Amino acid sequence: MKEIRTVDAVGQILCHDITQIIKDQKKGVLFKKGHVVREEDIPALLSVGKEHLFVWEKKEGMLHENEAAEILYKISAGEHMHGSEIKEGKIELIADCDGLLKIRRDALQAVNSLGEMMIASRHGDFPVRKGDKIAGTRIIPLVIEKEKMDRAEKAAGETPIFSILPFRNKKAGIVTTGSEVQKGLIKDTFTPVLREKLDEYACSVVGQTTPGDDRKQITEDILNFIREGADLVICSGGMSVDPDDRTPGAIKDTGAEIVTYGAPVLPGAMLLLAYYKTEDRTVPILGLPGCVMYAKRTVFDLILPRVMADDRICAKEISAYGEGGLCLNCQTCTFPNCGFGK
Repeated sequence: MKEIRTVDAVGQILCHDITQIIKDQKKGVLFKKGHVVREEDIPALLSVGKEHLFVWEKKEGMLHENEAAEILYKISAGEHMHGSEIKEGKIELIADCDGLLKIRRDALQAVNSLGEMMIASRHGDFPVRKGDKIAGTRIIPLVIEKEKMDRAEKAAGETPIFSILPFRNKKAGIVTTGSEVQKGLIKDTFTPVLREKLDEYACSVVGQTTPGDDRKQITEDILNFIREGADLVICSGGMSVDPDDRTPGAIKDTGAEIVTYGAPVLPGAMLLLAYYKTEDRTVPILGLPGCVMYAKRTVFDLILPRVMADDRICAKEISAYGEGGLCLNCQTCTFPNCGFGK
């Protein structure tokens, strides 16, 4: 840094905070470190006794925190997001639409491992809404070597670290299994829960069937919904390993690819996820256990956002839910702002 007369400091960058004290009125920061001095700032600086300032002295191969923040933003931001104004060398990423946040975790860790810079974000594979803060970027010191920022760009690769997959308008078919529902012996309390959760993603229900425990009829109902253009088929109930629970076998009989039958998530261990391929599209089929009907949050809340964003889920990702897959059933639920599914 170098010392300069305050009246000559327009356009220069402060190297330290400037404090203002007004008796019985104010004691605090007038201008923060990193502030670019403007013409209108000169009288205020002089009024606090600052006839000279210490400002950043530009050197070859060095970048100011604002310049470095721009680089971090460039390697971070993908489509459907924008950056905030630079403040104290920090740029925040803001969502431009409702969707699923995807993070290239290896790239994020690679950049953060370099030191003297940071990118902090919310968890990936969870929903974000338009206007939500996604991440913040900044360097730690006031200035940094350009060579280090070049390394950050290389570590991040050519693809942005963050992206948002917009939610799609989908149509769902519901296959409600169980002879007790089919015969009207009990009230169907499962479907209202499904409709409520689907409504969160503007997913319409195109129909519902009640095939009882007839395995062949469950299979046929699933296939009929797909033929009629459903983008998603949900089978509710009949998902345990009891001999009279026919839903898993019926889904398998459709010829769909079974990704998993079972998930390391409580509530929701008996989840079945499959994908049925037609000539022109792939339709997810979900077999949901009974806990979805009565538990506040379950495996369905972790899977549904990804399904609604056309984000293909693999078995390895399901198995990774083991850490964080235990819902604590808190008296006041704060999901997704909690550890469930993370």
